[in-house]
Order: sequence, then C-alpha cells, then structure tokens
Amino acid sequence: MALSSIKNQLPFRSTQRRHTGNTETPAYGSHSRQARHRTVKQHASAQSAEACCDRRTLLLGAAALAAVGAGPLPCGALTLEEVTPSIAAAGPLTDRESAIINIFQSSSLAVANVFDVTLLGRNTSSIPEADVPEGNGSGIVWDTDGHVVTNYHVLQSALAKFGAPASAAVSSAPSPAIGKRVGLVTLLLPDGGQQTYDAVLVGADRARDLAVLKIPAARDVLKPLQLGSSAGVRVGQLCLAIGSPFGFDRTLTTGVISGLNRDIRSQLGSTIPGGIQTDAAINPGNSGGPLLDSSGRLIGLNTAIFTPTGTSAGVGFAIPADTVGRVVPQLIASGRVLRPSLGVQVASDAIAQKLKVTSGALLSAVDPDGAAAAAGLLATRRGLGGVVAGDVIIALNGRQVLNGGDLFNALEQCAIGEKVKLAVLRSTDQGQQQLEVDVTLKPEK
Repeated sequence: MALSSIKNQLPFRSTQRRHTGNTETPAYGSHSRQARHRTVKQHASAQSAEACCDRRTLLLGAAALAAVGAGPLPCGALTLEEVTPSIAAAGPLTDRESAIINIFQSSSLAVANVFDVTLLGRNTSSIPEADVPEGNGSGIVWDTDGHVVTNYHVLQSALAKFGAPASAAVSSAPSPAIGKRVGLVTLLLPDGGQQTYDAVLVGADRARDLAVLKIPAARDVLKPLQLGSSAGVRVGQLCLAIGSPFGFDRTLTTGVISGLNRDIRSQLGSTIPGGIQTDAAINPGNSGGPLLDSSGRLIGLNTAIFTPTGTSAGVGFAIPADTVGRVVPQLIASGRVLRPSLGVQVASDAIAQKLKVTSGALLSAVDPDGAAAAAGLLATRRGLGGVVAGDVIIALNGRQVLNGGDLFNALEQCAIGEKVKLAVLRSTDQGQQQLEVDVTLKPEK
C-alpha cells in the first residue's frame, strides 16, 4: 500500500508543525558565508527530523490498519514485538512480606467458612454478591478431633430455631441445639481443593459469643492453629486477620493492635470484657476468624466492628485468646460454661457518675441467694434522704478494679468455690469506709 494511500486512511493526524514550499526565506544581510551555511544546515536537519517523525506516524498507522484487515504492512513497518514494552522482573520480597506470606500459607488451612443452615438459600455461592446475609462467617479448626470454633451470632438463627434464647439474657444452661445440625463448614484441603461438611453443635456460650461445632473430617485434613496468649499483647504490635468478609473466603488483612481491655458490646447484647481492638480491616463475614500475631499464634477471635456504615472503619474487636482458651474446653467437655459469680449487677457509668462514683464497680443490685449477699455486700438503694450508693468494689485479690469490665474479667480468672478477697468502699453517715470482705464464689445462674 502506498504511503499516500495509507495517509488518507489514517484515523488521526499529526500535530507536528509542517514547513511548506511557501516558507519565506530570511534575508541574511551582512551574515557571513559560514553563518548562512550553518543556518541552512540546521533548517535541513529540522526538515529531515520532521520527515522521520511523519514516516513513523504513517507506519504506526499502517500497522493499526493492517491489524484490522486493511492490508499488509508496508516494508520497514514496526512489528508487534517492537512496540510491546518489556516486562520488568519481579523484585525480591522484603523480610516482612515473606513472613506475612508464610503465616498466611501455614494458617489458611485452619480457617473455616461457616454457614448457618437456616440461611443457606440466600447467598452461599462461591461468587459473593453485594448483599451478604448474617450466618455467613468464619471459624477456626481447634483440634484434630473435628472441633471448629466460631461466634455464637454466626449461628444465631439456627440456634434460635431449636429454642435457644433470642433475648440478651444470658443463661448457663446447655443449649437445646446441642447435637443438632446447625451449619455447614468448608475447609481448604492440603491439595488445594475444598470440602464442605455438616456441622453439629457441641456447645455454646452466649455471654462470650462463642460456639463450638464438630465436623466429620479426617484427621489429616484438620490443621489446628497454635493457641497463643493475649496477656502479652501490646498496643502497636503487628497483627493479621483471616476470614471471609462478604463471602470472599480466606481473605487476609493486616494492621496493628490499637487498644486493649475494651468492653465489647456483642450482637447478642452481652458485654465481653478484655477485648482487643485492631485497625486490621474486619467486615461482615470475618466473625469467628482468627486474629494472629506476627508468629502466626492465635491471640484473638474476631467478633465485632464499630462502624456507622456496616463496613470496616478501622475499629475492629476480637475476643482475647485467653478467654477463648478458658471457654472452649468447657464447651467441648459439657456443652456449657459454669462461671464463678458474685451474684451482683454493676451500675452503668452514667448511673455511677450521677452518684459521684468515679472509679470502681458500683453494685446496683445484689442477688439475695448469691455470694455477695452471703458476705454482706450492699446494693444501691433508696433511703430517707434519697438514693444511697451501694458498695463499690475497687479490688479483687489485690487486682485493681476500675469498672464493671475489670471486675468480671478478674472473676474469669477464679474458680467456683474459691474464696476471694474484695476491697470495698461503703457509704455511711460518717462518710466512706474501706472494707476488706472475704467472699466464696458460687456458680453463675
């Protein structure tokens, strides 16, 4: 194809300026012969460069036309290989990147995708949609006996179907759904495949938003996570979250520990003391998935987010691994958790402030059959002069108590029947008195 013909078919025009034959020749006047020669040479070089530019433009246009069937490429045209940029070789991974990749690869076999069987018809496809229902969550392989740990609220619909309480009231009685099929659990297999198993309930604890399932998986498929301790966790340390946000299974996010000892208000209405706060992205579907330290040890179980939109806002919460480590063995052994209890209710911060209590756990109610009543502790009450603040617990076994969360977290470390020593502030007509009271803990009702 002639260049003139190609030029007429080009879908673009050059934006280069062109010299024409009518270009006015400058008057050289008194310039020397060398100066005139230099000027003419520069003018010729510019014309040659423009001609080269036009030729390249025409050839590229010809290549484009040939690609769409406009005819063969002219002699000397650029080839596809010549206009394709080279691919840069991948650079080496940093030590931090390598460590994160190794943790993810070794831990992903222990992360499960958990579905509530009563919600299966809504969205459990491998290609998630924008609207992901409750009941689509995560879990962790606990041992090689087939136990999988997840959040209670992930299975809430199925548990309610079998008569589990739907209110925020917490009961230590075994769940009526124990032994019933309540979910499906999908695991990643060592060969890269996936396998889905029916899951029956082994035990559940509403108070700590935990549930244990059992699946009939072979022992060589079950790869439990290494249980760490949350006691040594520090604000600022690296952490990793793995789960199935919006149904995208085995998604990894990273961040740092943002805060400790947070009171987590769970979706069930209970308060979980000692929570771990992180800025690692946690979204719906991450519930029940692991929060890991930089060595791949379990330091928490992701459970909640604080957000005005329903998606991650950089404020996520996990149940501490020490709490998980105390609760799960009891659920496996007996299907329920028996906690030591004082038999008291603690006033909210707002009520405590109205009664000028700035620190400690103010008792708003005392169970007449509980351990605190047997030891003579007093609740907030109405007297002749108005409301009288109840006893304020400021320490348990020497451990400082700043609020109700501190008190219940301290009780988690104790056993039923154990005698504990309380430091108590009591309001009297002569002012506040500090008392030391021995209390024998009873089982939680």
